[in-house]
Amino acid sequence: MNSNVTKADYYEVLGVSREASDQELKSAYRKQALKFHPDRNPGDREAEERFKQASEAYQVLSDADKRAAYDRFGHAGLGGPGFGGGSPFGGSVDIGDLFGDLFGEMFNVGGSQRRTQRQQRGDDLRFDLTIDFEAALFGVETEVKVRRMETCGECRGSGSKSGRGPIACGQCQGRGQIRYQQGFFSVARACGACGGTGQIISDPCPACMGETRVGKELKLNVKVPPGVEDGTRIRYSGEGGAGKHGAPKGDLYVVLTIRRHEYFERDGHDLRCVVPISFPQAALGAEIEIPAIDGPLTLKIPEGTPSGKELRARGRGVPILNSKGKGDLIVKVIVEIPKKLTRAQRELINQLAGSLAVDNRPASPSLIEKMKDLFN
Repeated sequence: MNSNVTKADYYEVLGVSREASDQELKSAYRKQALKFHPDRNPGDREAEERFKQASEAYQVLSDADKRAAYDRFGHAGLGGPGFGGGSPFGGSVDIGDLFGDLFGEMFNVGGSQRRTQRQQRGDDLRFDLTIDFEAALFGVETEVKVRRMETCGECRGSGSKSGRGPIACGQCQGRGQIRYQQGFFSVARACGACGGTGQIISDPCPACMGETRVGKELKLNVKVPPGVEDGTRIRYSGEGGAGKHGAPKGDLYVVLTIRRHEYFERDGHDLRCVVPISFPQAALGAEIEIPAIDGPLTLKIPEGTPSGKELRARGRGVPILNSKGKGDLIVKVIVEIPKKLTRAQRELINQLAGSLAVDNRPASPSLIEKMKDLFN
């Protein structure tokens, strides 16, 4: 009688195409399971049925052989509803594997021991450090204050006053889980008494209250290498918070913010700056000294340099991180026009203007090239 019932298409149930990858199937199933799980929809029979359909669809489509049979013959290729007897999924379903970390806290099944260990690992910490522009280029070593969890010195990390450490939880008998029947399969939840660890502290240490750790402020030396950029994260392995019950420490991440410089800007591995020059220097050429980031630099201005010209000093830029090379310093020269002139200066410029007469009509590209010779 059930064999005549029209069943929903498994791909439509999960909301994926027939070309969906294994990862797309898994992601779609997780979304459906999260939305329609009975724990989230108590008493809702429609949601429970949708949850069963999604689980059944995923159980078939995640199996390469069953998916091939379904693609070729439809539901008939699976032997009808149930396709194998027993559970409505035609076999056992590893809920812990299907849901992974997304549902780990809800079910706490399949690999719960691994999750517990990850939770006990010490916290990763972040410290925001602001440094000067020059420090980012040349590197700097500085001292920072970080507050982190340290292993309790009173109980030496045992968590108990007597030092004997934790004992098996009486609520879950040391298993860390309380198992009960939920609908058509068995579900295990983390034990509320021990938090899923399977152990409790019967005589808590007065210093850490059984937590095995206490908060402390420590001074740490931070070494910033040359060539770092704004937003760079430097990882210090094992310098984060201490883990519970001897679990590994977390990591410390130092995130850099670089102050702006008064004259220089960074462009990848190059530095840029703008330098004003006079009209005679631009027209006749000159050598000028400018204060580069790493010391004085003699810059040669070629004869006939136009305003806005960029001159490059190779190897005077930013050190390349973890390398011996450097970028360049790019100097943009701007011809400065004086706003006030003396009478003598005005007379001299008028004399010069008479000898440098220019046709001010719009110029064609070929004429522009010819006009460059006016300054030669």
